[in-house]
Formats: sequence, structure tokens, C-alpha cells
Amino acid sequence: MTTRRKFIQSGAIMTAALALQRKNAFAGLVADFESRRPPLAERHFKTQSVEEVIEMVKKWTPNQELGWLFENCFPNTLDTTVDFEMTEGHVNTYVITGDIDAMWLRDSSAQVWPYLPLIKKDKKLQQLIIGVINRQAECILLDPYANAFYKNRSKESEWKKTDLTEMKPGIHERKWEIDSLCYPVRLAHKYWKTTGDTGPFNRLWKESIRLIVRTFKEQQRKTGEGPYHFQRTTAWATDGVPLSGYGYPVKPVGLICSMFRPSDDATIFPFLIPSNFFAVVSLRQAAEMLNAISKDVRLANECTQLANEVERALRQYATAVHPEFGKVYAYEVNGFGSFNLMDDANVPSLLSLPYLGAVPKTDPVYLNTRRLILSAENPFFFKGSAAEGVGGPHAGLNMIWPLGIMMRALTSSNDAEIKQCLKWLIASNAGTGFMHESFNKDDASKFTRKWFAWANTMFGELIMDLHARKPALLRSI
Repeated sequence: MTTRRKFIQSGAIMTAALALQRKNAFAGLVADFESRRPPLAERHFKTQSVEEVIEMVKKWTPNQELGWLFENCFPNTLDTTVDFEMTEGHVNTYVITGDIDAMWLRDSSAQVWPYLPLIKKDKKLQQLIIGVINRQAECILLDPYANAFYKNRSKESEWKKTDLTEMKPGIHERKWEIDSLCYPVRLAHKYWKTTGDTGPFNRLWKESIRLIVRTFKEQQRKTGEGPYHFQRTTAWATDGVPLSGYGYPVKPVGLICSMFRPSDDATIFPFLIPSNFFAVVSLRQAAEMLNAISKDVRLANECTQLANEVERALRQYATAVHPEFGKVYAYEVNGFGSFNLMDDANVPSLLSLPYLGAVPKTDPVYLNTRRLILSAENPFFFKGSAAEGVGGPHAGLNMIWPLGIMMRALTSSNDAEIKQCLKWLIASNAGTGFMHESFNKDDASKFTRKWFAWANTMFGELIMDLHARKPALLRSI
């Protein structure tokens, strides 16, 4: 993810015992896959409902390595990354991303998302989610342009020495990404729809929505570049924003500028199309909640009007014509007619649009785009002897992201495609028992980030999705 820690592991990461276990497993022999979870006393958050799901899936799944991976990955966020506090009736949950001690608005939302189906019957887990919603609102109110925050609100960032932007205490990183403000809305909306509980959606939460709308409008850049700028003293080109930190020019057509992608890499053209699609969905979700819960018709209408404006602009500016695949969604545009045809594994991506509720799976333009993404015409689609899949500039060339393989499976209805994705994901763990940020297309033992909770928990989400959607397929692996 964002801090340039490259945690590349050598083939020696797999011990001889683990190598033998995997060999036996693929040979159809009984293997004793030992849990890689922390000891019970060291787990950050314990709840019986999650343990019951783990046992259910392991019993249902004959592939022992797949069951072992689920056992390790599904609870990883709860086991290792959450800091849950309750004081005088107020709950607050700080969620780190894994090997970086900071809370991303995006990652924290995605990390707890797979637990939402359990919260109606698990009040303890429900309180943890409320704590995430509360904490995210506080983070947005501190700085809507920041993407990652510290637990200690007085802590100064390690990036303060290198980043030319307004760095307040409590902020780890200040990379402006549209999706950072969409994910908290998505989480809050799903929580409300799942439980019917309106308790978390108080005055502070509503003020965070108001600030989200204001920030989106500022970044439409209709009357100027807006208040945000970002530069970094670094050799990594993808960590800096050109032209004094404001990015390359855009034509103000109603789309929202995003200086960074969900990979935390700088955009080329500031109108990041999958993030604008995500903004439309999130604004409509916010409007629904404001109407039903806060009875704030004015702010709800403001959300709806902005969603409609961005949607109209997407219809006009988000597509391009590819000579092989026809009309497709571009990854980035500038409103002047320039576009970037590619996809990045981080979500929101073009591949993830149906997953986010932005377009139906059957949308003809999406289907054309999907074929492009999963082909050599996408410069960040890599195919090797270990797997094939989407990567991105962040981890470098020839590095496939498990998140991209998971999203391919989550948005597919093709049994053969899904089974192949599962086989690649199983192989990608390289004997560690966990998912990673990325791995080499020809050697899965060469990977980045051995502790990346988003990838771990999303793997759990995929298995839960298939258990509900295609149980026979899951049993056939």
C-alpha cells in the first residue's frame, strides 16, 4: 500500500514442513495445516460468531488448504488490527492496515465489511462496527483530504518532513483520494440496512457528510484549483503530484478530481473514473440516510443533485473506443478528450464497478471493459507461470495483486473462471497461510507485505460469498 515498505520475501519463507504440507495437499493426501492465528490471549477482539463461521466453512470445504486459509484470513482484522474502546457509552474502534500502524478510511471500511452479516445476532461485534463508524466520522472532520490517521491525535507524521501540504497532528498521510470519503458512507449505509439501528448517525456523523459534499464540490474545480495541493520530496514519481501539487489541468465538466488512486499512487489524469462512479453510489446512499434518519431534506437533495451531475458527466466523458474491444470505460480522463486505458487492482477499480453497485454485471460497456482489463491490452495485467491477474504501478511490473484476483471472482458468474481464481489464490499464499499485497507472476514466494489485513479479510469475504452463491463450486475445489 502507501508507505514504501517492500517486504519482498524470498523462496526461503516457506519452511520445509510447510512445503511438504502443500505438496501433500495438492496430491490429495491428508495434511495437518496448523493455524497461523495469534494465540487466543493475544487476539485483539474475540467473538464466538466468527469462530462458528470458521468451523462451518472448514467443515463444508473439503480442500484443507482452502479451509486453512479461510481460518487464518477471515478473522485477521479482528485478531490483529483492531483497537476497540468503550468509555461512558461511546465506542471507538481504531483499525490499522496491518504492517503500517495507521488507519486508512478505505482499508478500515473494507477490513470490517465481511463481518456485517453477523452483527444482527452478535451485539459485541455490532459495537465494534459502530466504533469504526464513529472513528471515521472523527477522522473526516479532522481533515477530509487525508487518507490515513493515527490513533494518537497529537502524533506528528513521519511524512511531515517530506510532504508539502497541510499536515495536522493525528494525520499519517494526506493523499486526496475520492474513495477515502466513499468507503465510510458505504459502511454506514450497509450497517443501517443490516440492523435498522440509527444510533451512530448523530450530529457529528451528519457534519462529516456535509464536509464530504463540500470536498467533492471543491474538487470539481469549477472556479479554481481548490484548497488542496500535495508534493513529496521523493524519487518515487507516483508519490508526487505535478504542477505545484495541483495536478495536470482538467476541464470542469462536473466530474470530481482525485489526486491519488486507491493504491495511493498519483493519478495521471485527475478525473479517476471508477472513483467517480463510487462517489455517485455513495452520495445516493448518504441522501437516503439523511432523508430517513436525519430528516435533513436540504442536505439530502444536495447529495442527490451532486450525484446526478457526476452521473451525467460520466455518461459523456467516461468512455473511449478501443480498436479491439469497442466502447469501454477509461480509467482516467481530463475532460479535454485525453484518456488512460488501464486498470489497477485496488478498489475502486473498473473491474469492481458491479461489486460497488455502480453498474450491473450485464452492462455492455462494463463487459467490454472487463475483457480489456483481463488482457494484454491492460498494461498492468500480468500473466506468468504462477498466475495471471491485475497489478498496478505501486508494487511494480510483473506483480499480481490477490485483491484483483478476488475481485475477478466476486464479479464473475462463470464457474470455471471462479475456480481458477481460487486455485491462483491458494497458490499465492506461498505456504504462509495468508494473502499478500502482491506476488510475482512466476514465483508466488516473492511477495510484498506479509501482513496486509485488507487482502486477508477480502479473501474471507470471497469464500463467504461463494458459500452463499455457489456452494457446490466451493466443495469442488
